[in-house]
Amino acid sequence: MTIFIGADHRGFEFKNQLVEYLQEKNIRVEDMGPYEYDAQDDYIDFASKVAKAIQTNPEEYRGIVICGSGIGVSITANRYPGVLCMLGFNDHQVEHGRANDHVNCLSLPADYITLDQAKKFIEIFLQTPGKTEEKYLRRVKKVNTIS
Repeated sequence: MTIFIGADHRGFEFKNQLVEYLQEKNIRVEDMGPYEYDAQDDYIDFASKVAKAIQTNPEEYRGIVICGSGIGVSITANRYPGVLCMLGFNDHQVEHGRANDHVNCLSLPADYITLDQAKKFIEIFLQTPGKTEEKYLRRVKKVNTIS
């Protein structure tokens, strides 16, 4: 599995710490930027890079996008066909999104969660398999037909 990660200036420090965390766990992670702090950057640029990378293999690749609220990067990522992005704000909700909705991108709100919470959400996001019952697969297929 490959994880693509990107953030804006408000998520910059979180991103850097999470890249280290994932590397320490021997998880393949590709940092999509930014590579230096820029208070004037736009979340759209980095969420788009992550989403485009996921699109190349949406069944296998996962993404993590980070901004202050988690909302802007989530909206952006969800504009790309094949990318299913959710805003993570608690353990059960992240597990539900991954299991029931087969999300392949996790949005984190850097201004509202701690680094430890982010790590826990990522663990759940990476370890939870998607349910294979017909109703879940049907729903994901329907979502992916919307243009």
